[in-house]
Amino acid sequence: MRPVSEKPDVRVPRLVGLMAVDAYETARVQGLSLYAPDRPDLRTAAVDHVARQYPRPGAQVPRESVVYVWFDFGEGEGGGGIREPRGPRPPLGGLRRELAEPGEPPSYCAALSSP
Repeated sequence: MRPVSEKPDVRVPRLVGLMAVDAYETARVQGLSLYAPDRPDLRTAAVDHVARQYPRPGAQVPRESVVYVWFDFGEGEGGGGIREPRGPRPPLGGLRRELAEPGEPPSYCAALSSP
């Protein structure tokens, strides 16, 4: 039998995208603390938005744990998005016909038929 912990685990909420004030309140309601290495005084970052967090959202942590949040992407991480192709790739093949609306009889275009 496992011993009952005095501090039950909680799930880390998703803080990315929230303003500093909202992130602070969301964490506080869950029994968590926020620490921002790039903003020593979290209270003055009221209108900044959280760009990253650790631990990730959904992670189980003990109540009263610290969640680290960053408001900048960091050196060289400009946040410009992914610049490389990612899967899944579109299926191979030729032309595809548009699907008919439900309840309508299918209509076929002669240009899509093969000789």
